[in-house]
Amino acid sequence: MGSGEHAIEVVGARTHNLNDLTVSVPKGRVVAFSGVSGSGKTSLLIDTIHAEAQLRYLEGISPFVRQFITPRDRPQVNRIEGLPPTLAVDQRVPARSPRSTMATVTGVGDYLGLAFARLPPLGRDWDPALGTVLKPAQFNPTMPEGCCPECRGSGGRVRSEERLLITEPALPLLAGASPWFAMARTPEKATVEALARRFGADLDLPWRELPGDFRQAVLHGTGEDAVEIAYETTMKKSGTAISVRNSRTWPGAIAEAERLYAGAPSPAVREIYEPFVRNEPCAECEGTGLGAVARTVRLGGRRLHELLDRPVEEVVEWCEVLGATLGPAQQEAAQAVVPALLARLRLLVRLGVGHVQLSRPAPTLSGGELQRARVAAQLCTELSGVAFVLDEPSAGLHPADKARLAELIEELRGSGNTVLMIEHDPELIAQADWVIDVGPRAGRGGGRLVAQGTPQEVAAVPESLTGQYLARRGGRVRRARRPVRDDRMLTLRDVAVRTVRADRIDIPLGALTCFTGVSGSGKSTLLIDGVAGAVQARIEGTRAPGVGDVAWTGPLHWATVVDQEPIGRTPRSNPATYTKAFNLIRNLFAGTDAAARRGLTAASFSFNSPGGRCETCTGYGVRQVDMNFLPDVWVTCDVCDGRRYGPEVLAVTYRGLAIDEVLDLSVDEATELLDTPALRPVLTALRRTGLGYLRLGQSATVLSGGEAQRLKLAAALTKGSRQPGLVVLDEPVTGLHPADVQVLVDAFDVLVAAGNTVVLAEHDLHLAAAADWLVDMGPGSGAAGGRVLHCGRPDLLPPDSGPTAEYLRGLSAESAHRE
Repeated sequence: MGSGEHAIEVVGARTHNLNDLTVSVPKGRVVAFSGVSGSGKTSLLIDTIHAEAQLRYLEGISPFVRQFITPRDRPQVNRIEGLPPTLAVDQRVPARSPRSTMATVTGVGDYLGLAFARLPPLGRDWDPALGTVLKPAQFNPTMPEGCCPECRGSGGRVRSEERLLITEPALPLLAGASPWFAMARTPEKATVEALARRFGADLDLPWRELPGDFRQAVLHGTGEDAVEIAYETTMKKSGTAISVRNSRTWPGAIAEAERLYAGAPSPAVREIYEPFVRNEPCAECEGTGLGAVARTVRLGGRRLHELLDRPVEEVVEWCEVLGATLGPAQQEAAQAVVPALLARLRLLVRLGVGHVQLSRPAPTLSGGELQRARVAAQLCTELSGVAFVLDEPSAGLHPADKARLAELIEELRGSGNTVLMIEHDPELIAQADWVIDVGPRAGRGGGRLVAQGTPQEVAAVPESLTGQYLARRGGRVRRARRPVRDDRMLTLRDVAVRTVRADRIDIPLGALTCFTGVSGSGKSTLLIDGVAGAVQARIEGTRAPGVGDVAWTGPLHWATVVDQEPIGRTPRSNPATYTKAFNLIRNLFAGTDAAARRGLTAASFSFNSPGGRCETCTGYGVRQVDMNFLPDVWVTCDVCDGRRYGPEVLAVTYRGLAIDEVLDLSVDEATELLDTPALRPVLTALRRTGLGYLRLGQSATVLSGGEAQRLKLAAALTKGSRQPGLVVLDEPVTGLHPADVQVLVDAFDVLVAAGNTVVLAEHDLHLAAAADWLVDMGPGSGAAGGRVLHCGRPDLLPPDSGPTAEYLRGLSAESAHRE
């Protein structure tokens, strides 16, 4: 391959754990970036190639932006040549606003608004004033012309409450517990610190362990009682540092959230506060958020909100017969709207999200569903010459759905684009034109080019773990199935949750159970809302909606859902703070002679509290820069050089390392250097979940969903060693290389061996086949699913019961052939 026109040349990449990596990436091809979890493939594709492309785009906007981009903020690479425009289609939710829906993400909402504005036959579905012309904005609840004047498009009255502001009560308030305080300005954080001093609260403790009067004051305010605050800030224009000291009344975070949402000056600002309030349905618009016109006009016999509340598949059926309902005057206009609308809807069905309602909020979609919705939107734009960056596009897909995904990726390439995808699935990697395998191990043991070439060429490289799976050498999951006891069962009766309907579901205690089924079959609904919800409610002495009865015969003292939600949304949150290992580490430093001579306590070694942290960046290690018309950016603090602490604290060492150097250790390195009885259980649990490569102080903002989930699993391992409980996981092997799946399976067995019950929803049928018990849902998605097709041992699954049975038969045949 040559450079420039035919390839992207990356020379000397050193971002994160990349080890001076040089590689040539062919253009106009489907290129798969593979490697074990933490090997550096994301660092290469997203944090180097895509990040550099985005910076070059920003530099071209204006000199104003260019002045904030320093060498420290660029990817660490000698040079990149032949770089085309890149468009990342990842699994992250950009805004946690319920206004962001399946309809808005895919552009279907805009096309529906255009159709309702241009196509209704006059005199049939709507008798307007003579000369009245409908506008698309009248069918958009985010626009003044289209929203309900009573609720301003929100669909109801807004109320805030603790669960919306404090999403992770097991974490410290300013270190991951609250997304609200994560975005708070300095005065608000200074107020919290002042309240902590007043009520004797230690801000390093989890929120749920703090004094009740302190939590009451934080949420509901101090009434007329003023709070004395003091903090350091920098004036924007002059850059001068000043000290601020004043007193202020504090109305409480709940009142603040309601006030800021209600007084938002624009829809964009209102979206920022929407995650922190809930809506009580508006009586004027019946909760639709739409104005009178949008609620009145009918097209093809349906009103707009009626279509938005239906699954994509049903809207396709409505769109296919829409032309027959239109008069001659509307047929011409329909030719400009209906084909484009129908094309987007059909793409969503092909991508396996036809069961999703158009009004479904984007934050409630799985990462895989959201990514496929974005892929559909981009396919319809007819872009050419672009490098599409896909982050595990097969995530959340049943094997039956992968063929359609592969077809669409081929269509992207066929339109003259380059497709660069991070992928773990051997079947999808095998269909790529080129494979770049990074590794060989995770963290500092990775970051090198192991193999590159066609899938067949990579399969022939003995050192490549990806190549071993491409060549189908060895099995995917090794596990001895445990016997199931009929007298130790968790039983749910009369289940009616969303589309799921079941008279009875049995799940063995002290075993590994796997829920399977195609995307949208109801397995995650049954798992989270049914099983986990019912057990947790029973433990708390209440009843879960949609479950008639739940009972179990055996020990089950607690239940936890190990999901892929971030452990925190600011640079303060990290694996050490989440697992509480940081408390133990701070105690080690506080117990040194050097700390005693300087009068330093454990609190001095916290970057969340004044006293030892760098006050310029308040312990973040980075500073937030206001970019005015662009999103704010984080730049390294030039006072502490990103080390987060003041010189007094950094002068104290434990076994030759300063506190920031300990936080820079990987879990594996910390196990060797900090092997103390107190830390050992936490570090062992992290290694058992395959996170030995993570740095203790690695920011939560750069952790993948799978890494966040495995951190939570590590916490469950520690808890499960004390008394048996229920551990629920939704698609836990998402983001894992096949070689890493075994590590996670071994962690499940540690939990099960201790008497815990592990229940998971999973598309990896190699794992499903190795489970002790299988609950297969289907047979289709949405309204065509929701039934329990099988509840029993995996090897007893009827061969004609549905798609899962078909693929499990294929795995059995493949295994027999290898043997």
